[in-house]
Amino acid sequence: MGKKKMGKKKKIIIITASTLVVSIVLCLLAYRYLIERVETTVVTTNESSSAITAGDVTSDDWNYSSDTTDISIKEVTQGTGDNKITYFVADVQITDDTSLKTALAKNQFGRNITETTSTIAENNDAIFAINGDYYGFREDGVIIKNGVVYRDDPARIALGLYDNGTIAAYDEEAVSSEELVSSGVTDTLSFGPVLIQDGAITSDFENVTVDSNFGNRSIQNSNPRTGIGMIDANHYIFIVVDGRSKGYSKGMTLTEFAEVFDELGCTEAYNLDGGGSSTMYFMGRVVNNPLGKDEERDISDIIYIN
Repeated sequence: MGKKKMGKKKKIIIITASTLVVSIVLCLLAYRYLIERVETTVVTTNESSSAITAGDVTSDDWNYSSDTTDISIKEVTQGTGDNKITYFVADVQITDDTSLKTALAKNQFGRNITETTSTIAENNDAIFAINGDYYGFREDGVIIKNGVVYRDDPARIALGLYDNGTIAAYDEEAVSSEELVSSGVTDTLSFGPVLIQDGAITSDFENVTVDSNFGNRSIQNSNPRTGIGMIDANHYIFIVVDGRSKGYSKGMTLTEFAEVFDELGCTEAYNLDGGGSSTMYFMGRVVNNPLGKDEERDISDIIYIN
C-alpha cells in the first residue's frame, strides 16, 4: 500500500513539473513571438501625401506619374508548370530625395508590433510600398528610422538609405550608428544578403542563412522574395517574387534573384524579408499574390514612396 502511495505521489510530482516546464516554455515563446512590446513611438516626417497632390497626376493599375514621381510596374512570368515563376518589377524614379521612406507598424518601435504591408502603407499615405526587413522578429541589428537610432546592436551586413537618393550596403560591426547618421543615412534595413555591390553580383549565395523560429536555416532554395535595387541616385528597382504555389510560381533562388537585378542594370541590390512577408502595394491594392493565397502576413515595417 505504501509503495502504491509513493508511486502516485511520484506521478503527480512528474506531471506537475512537466506542466510547469511546458507553461514556462509557452510563456517564453509568447513573450518572444506574440506579445507586443512597445519601446517607443516613431518620429515621422510625413508631409501628408504632398507628392500625391503635387502637379498633374496620371495613373492606372500599373503606372503612376506626377511632377516628382514616376512608377511603372510589370508582371513577369517565366517557365511553365512546376517551374513557372511569377514576379513583379517596379521601376521607380523620383526627383525628391526624401520620397523614399520607411515606416513601422502602428508607428511604434519594439517587438511583435505588426500590421499588413497595405495597412502600414495606407496609414502613411503611400503610393507604393513593399515589405521591409521584419526587424521586430529579431533583437539585434542596427535600426535607424528618419535619422533616429532605435536599435544599435551590430550583427550583419545591412543596407543604408541615404539623403542624396542612393542606397549602399555596409557592415554593421565596422561603422557606428553615429557615423552612419552623420554621413547622410536616414534609414537602415538589417536583413540580407547583399545581392549586387558596386555593379557586381556579390557571391554564389550557397551558404546564406536567415534567422527563423528554430535557429538559422538556408534561404538559397526557391522562395518568395522581396528586394530593393538602385540603378542610379533616385532611380530604384523593387522586385517581389511570388512562390510556394504550384503552377503559379515556385519562387526564385538568391542567385536567380540577383541575376534579375543585374539584368535590369542595378549597381546596388539588397535582399529583404521574403516568404509569406513578400508583398507589393500600389495605389490602394496588393499587386502580387502572397503565397498564392491572396493573404498578407502581418509584418513590422515597409519601404514606401509617397
